[in-house]
Amino acid sequence: MKILVCGLPGSGKTTLSMHLRPMFNAIHLNADEVRKQADDWDFSDEGRKRQANRMRDLANDQVKQNRVVIADFICPTEQLRKEFDADYVIYMDTIREGRFEDTNKMFEPPSNYDFKVNHKEAEMWAYLIKQDILDKHGNLGPHNK
Repeated sequence: MKILVCGLPGSGKTTLSMHLRPMFNAIHLNADEVRKQADDWDFSDEGRKRQANRMRDLANDQVKQNRVVIADFICPTEQLRKEFDADYVIYMDTIREGRFEDTNKMFEPPSNYDFKVNHKEAEMWAYLIKQDILDKHGNLGPHNK
C-alpha cells in the first residue's frame, strides 16, 4: 500500500508521517531526505516532476516487497498526484500559505483525497487515519500485524 501525505511546506506532513509509520510498520519516504540522497535541489517544474517520479519509483519498489509506504511530500499538482498513484491520500490542509511563494502559487489543493487533516494534532489524526485505512483496506499484509 502506498500512502501519500501531501500539503504545503510546514503543514505537518512529516510529523503526521512519523506517527503513522510505526502503526503500519511502514517505510517512510520524506521528500527532503530523498532530495538530499539524490543531491537534487531543483524546484523548477521539471525538478518537481523528477522528484515526484523518484518518490513514486522508490515507493513502488517497497510496495513490490509487500511493504506499506508513507510518502510525505508536497506533491503540488493534481497531475503529479495522479502520476504518483497513491492507494490512500491524506491532504494536510492546516495552513493557508507555506514559506515558499513559488510553491504557494503552483499548489493545487487536492480534489480527490481519502482523509483531510484541518488542524495540527498529529497523534490524534494518526489514530483516526489508521482506523480509516483499516476500515477501507483491512489487513495490510505480513509486515503490518
